[in-house]
Amino acid sequence: MAKNSNYIYYGTKCNTAELEGFIQHTLTTNEQVEAKGGRKTPVCIWGEHGIGKTQTVEGFAKKNGYKFAYIAPAQFEEMGDLLGMPKISDASEANIHERTQFVTPDWVPKEEGPGILLIDDVNRADDRILRGIMQLLQNYELISWKLPAKWHIILTANPDGGDYSVTPMDFAMLTRMMHITLTFDVKRWALWAEENGIDQRGISFVLTYPEVVTGERTTPRTLVQFFENIVHVKDLKKDLTLVKMLADACLDNNTVTSFLSFINNDLAKLISPEEIVNTKEFEKEVYERIKGVVDQQTKRVDILAVICTRLVHYLSVSKQKFDKKQIENIKKFLNMDFLPNDIRLVAAQDIVHSENKTVHQAIFTDPKLGELLLRKM
Repeated sequence: MAKNSNYIYYGTKCNTAELEGFIQHTLTTNEQVEAKGGRKTPVCIWGEHGIGKTQTVEGFAKKNGYKFAYIAPAQFEEMGDLLGMPKISDASEANIHERTQFVTPDWVPKEEGPGILLIDDVNRADDRILRGIMQLLQNYELISWKLPAKWHIILTANPDGGDYSVTPMDFAMLTRMMHITLTFDVKRWALWAEENGIDQRGISFVLTYPEVVTGERTTPRTLVQFFENIVHVKDLKKDLTLVKMLADACLDNNTVTSFLSFINNDLAKLISPEEIVNTKEFEKEVYERIKGVVDQQTKRVDILAVICTRLVHYLSVSKQKFDKKQIENIKKFLNMDFLPNDIRLVAAQDIVHSENKTVHQAIFTDPKLGELLLRKM
């Protein structure tokens, strides 16, 4: 993302996979601390807009079986939104004299966890609300309610010290949390996009031009918005005027220019992983086609890297068991004579470490690929 030299971050910078590992470790530790009667520690995830902080936490909760609750305190206008609204109890309810009680807000979890309460964009809240949250971060409760057992607090925040409209947090608040910063990793994003069915032309574009994900309007979030709007445009070059209008609606000007160049150079028609794996005539339908594009683009090694990355991700997320012909196609692709050895090695290593076990043995048993891998082990 675009970096302002005045931005203030906290914690180690990491990608989504590293962030998930960090969350898993800290939540496990918190559960052990809670079981001993100790105080849990919230986690605050810092990062620029649109890079997937919220989505990563939601995905983690779903994947690991955590209940999930969400609040955006920037929407809170008064303390009653946080504490709950007061009411007067009568003597029959409390068996005492009338007194003021609070009605717990509807968003407060009621059932025992494990669960995650996500406080999203916490430093976009008003300063008074931030101060009200401090007790929640320390004790997992407020004067009017408390979180059920086995619930964890995760917060997200935009960096301070730059152009973001945020409320600074003092060290009394910062020291109540553990901190980590999420950054954009193009390969991790591409894998996520493959898993979530994002338009393959969009995935190829981001892998070809990773430097475009650097603008104020161009973020992973706005790129997905754009890709979702072109998914039904079958011929991007034929409908270039519409494509440009859709791109202008979502992205920075330099990103739009790069995408139009991507289309005009026919890079949107890069061969897909499915075509490589399922081809009936590898030499004609894959080898010659890729070689023609690479040669036409003056030995564009980056194009080969994009095709390899997409194939690796496809093999990783695919649940199918590949037959003999499909595995043979994969080996032929990795053994293409114009594929640089460094790209070949990275692709072979990634395939071997992917979750799809059906191709591992085939890669190792191929003489050329097996020797390449063994030399680097």
